[in-house]
Amino acid sequence: MRKALRDAVVVITGASSGVGQAAAEEFARRGSKLVLAARDAAALQRVAKTCREMGAEVLVVPTDVTDADAVRELARKATSFGQIDVWFSNVGVGAVGRFVDTPIAAHEQVIRTNLMGHINDAHAVIPIFLKQRQGTFINMISLGGFASTPFATAYSASKFGLRGFSEALRAELADEPDIHICDVYPTFMDTPGVAHGANYTGRKLSVPPPVYNARRAARAIVRLAERPRTSITVGFVADLARLAHFLAPNLTTRLLAKLTSRYLSQAPRVESSNGNLFRAPAVAGGIDGGLRSSHRIPLATVAAVAVVGLAVVALIAGRPRASHMGVLR
Repeated sequence: MRKALRDAVVVITGASSGVGQAAAEEFARRGSKLVLAARDAAALQRVAKTCREMGAEVLVVPTDVTDADAVRELARKATSFGQIDVWFSNVGVGAVGRFVDTPIAAHEQVIRTNLMGHINDAHAVIPIFLKQRQGTFINMISLGGFASTPFATAYSASKFGLRGFSEALRAELADEPDIHICDVYPTFMDTPGVAHGANYTGRKLSVPPPVYNARRAARAIVRLAERPRTSITVGFVADLARLAHFLAPNLTTRLLAKLTSRYLSQAPRVESSNGNLFRAPAVAGGIDGGLRSSHRIPLATVAAVAVVGLAVVALIAGRPRASHMGVLR
């Protein structure tokens, strides 16, 4: 059944920019009551102002999701609106660089934010959902949850871990038909995330096309809140990458590593930076990151066909052959 979002209480972490901000605006259009959280209080107030102008009631609660006590306080304050209907666990950070060139503190912070941050969110709100006997927890994961990302090893670990966490939590709550654990797997979104992330490569970072409008992801998230389901992907490249990785994980990962290495060898030099790992960015950046390409569809088609084709070839080439005794080797 479709869930009504007018007057529903929606908590959004990572709401100060990117998909989080876009989702806040989309829920505001539906008449939801919003509780917005992120580390940057000033950026949250700007997002809240926009949502209030759309007619939404908004509560701003600056929160660092790596602090479990702070997240519990966020949940407590959210209940001032009444019951919590939707919790969109959206915080995510990245650190790009060769594994050995990336400080161990950066690896740890990525895991703390992308994995423990979401676990903290769930640990704060699931008891409330159980008391209410209803609620929807939406986990923003990424295509990195099923296809590893060379040169972002901690990011890969966090996203693989987050997918496993969601699956395990969903199984625990299987006897609660009105409590939903939902996963979102988007492809590359045009947000400030790449510019804000930690960069230990010494090269300017970008992402390959196609790069999708973050508002597309926001609309998908709102639809998920209306009609909860186990998981959704955003952008057809996410589906194709998932298929390619399923068919030939080693080939697709090695190919991605080579392409990334080649790009980094040619990209303009920049200074290494911790980005937004340990503190909020100086400029929140809004929804858009300026990454979209006017040629995104043709390039996407060529790239996707190539990756899937290589994966299929690898699968066929690697298929065990029968021995002369008819036993698979």
